[in-house]
Amino acid sequence: MKKALILLFCIVSVITLSRCYSSKKAVAAIPEASGSAITYDVQIKFLMNEYCSPCHFPEKGGNKKPYDSYASVKTDIDEIIRRIELNPGQKGFMPFKRSKLSDSTILVFKQWRDLGVPEK
Repeated sequence: MKKALILLFCIVSVITLSRCYSSKKAVAAIPEASGSAITYDVQIKFLMNEYCSPCHFPEKGGNKKPYDSYASVKTDIDEIIRRIELNPGQKGFMPFKRSKLSDSTILVFKQWRDLGVPEK
């Protein structure tokens, strides 16, 4: 009886602890700028690498419109924001085959645009 209780406890513990680990890739926190300004070099470049890679990065094998430079992201920021605000299943939703970005992540892109898309 005692062995059965110990075995049951171990099974419940393993199941409980296995739920603590997310099967999704853990995303590092968005780097913070010195001060409150959002810049391409500090936050946007990081987010583009995190969520748009490899599809939009030719050096990583991507074959979609490249977003591997400040100029290309700056030029298309309105379209990027429009597409990341869509819901999965809507035509043009990005990031393709991934979960919708969090509202706070989308807000970073919007704030960057509203600040005049500073590079550094």
